[in-house]
Amino acid sequence: MNKIIKLVKTISLIIKRPSLINYILNADEVWNNYLIKHHKKTALPVINIDDLLPNFNETLDTFTFLGGGSLPTDIMLLKGLAKQINNCSYFEIGTWRGESVVNVAQTSKECYTLNLSKEEMLSLEMPKKYADLHGFFSKDKKNIKHLFGNSLNFDYKGLNKKFDLIFIDGNHTYDFVKNDTQNIFKHLIHDNTIVVWHDYAYNPEKIRPEVFAGILDGIPKELQNNLYHVSNTMCAIYTKNNFNNSIFESIATPNRVFKVSAKIDFL
Repeated sequence: MNKIIKLVKTISLIIKRPSLINYILNADEVWNNYLIKHHKKTALPVINIDDLLPNFNETLDTFTFLGGGSLPTDIMLLKGLAKQINNCSYFEIGTWRGESVVNVAQTSKECYTLNLSKEEMLSLEMPKKYADLHGFFSKDKKNIKHLFGNSLNFDYKGLNKKFDLIFIDGNHTYDFVKNDTQNIFKHLIHDNTIVVWHDYAYNPEKIRPEVFAGILDGIPKELQNNLYHVSNTMCAIYTKNNFNNSIFESIATPNRVFKVSAKIDFL
């Protein structure tokens, strides 16, 4: 009887507030079932960050430890990958304060970062301060070019350019992740391009299934075997290089310990 009462109350709430259906449709359990049904998997194989970046030893000169950003290892991954590529050309979707791109710019020839314009953010009723803070660290850097537009309909082909390293970190709903992935692989990659997706995981031990579904449905099927989860990060990566890998564990036994040092610079 309790289940019937709960069902009636749920239906009543949805009738009163139809938007609540989104919470049901976007629930992780629903997306995990989708992944099992359509892709027969719920996680990527894991490669160690120090296999990607041998002799791992990275420093970030700009990191705020504020909300909405990345783990230090996420940005260290990008910076380290860019360092391995001679005259690296970098592209990212999702600027926010510019923490990722300003660090990558230190080891890259040129960087492009795409984000909604301030006017469009305000038209979507986003807080003015939130709009003002986009590009806070990156807006005055000579080798960083800021592009403005909605990634759903941005003219990627019009850039007439291929990139060595691409970071997808925009809107993390399924439709955006799928669309961003499709456009990147259609217009911006060359044979050796490396692509990294942020927030493929909520944390290094918990996959974000809606984002994972968008990645798998956006990337060409023949390239799916080149996808991995990078250990100790929230990132998925596409690379043609072969690496030893392991099965993802939601409760991982630590096998790597990072030394962390922090110094405050006041702005």
